[in-house]
Amino acid sequence: MTKADLVEKIAEKANLTKANAERSLNAFIEAVEGVLVKEGKLTLTGFGTFVVEERKERKGRNPRTGAEISIPAAKVVKFRPGKLLKEAIK
Repeated sequence: MTKADLVEKIAEKANLTKANAERSLNAFIEAVEGVLVKEGKLTLTGFGTFVVEERKERKGRNPRTGAEISIPAAKVVKFRPGKLLKEAIK
């Protein structure tokens, strides 16, 4: 599913125009980003939790040459689904 498809679904479900649905989705994305940057964790009860975690530096291999390389440390966003989402997917 693409962002355009999601905007269309939101517009249908919420009885909004596509333009309003896209503005709503963009606002949601910006809000999630802001919370993760500032606080590092966002919990949407029943849906899941977004968490920023530190990934340590690690060794890897260049797939083309097989040479060992160092992959630098980085911050990554992880998603842990909530109970309701897990049950809905079963």
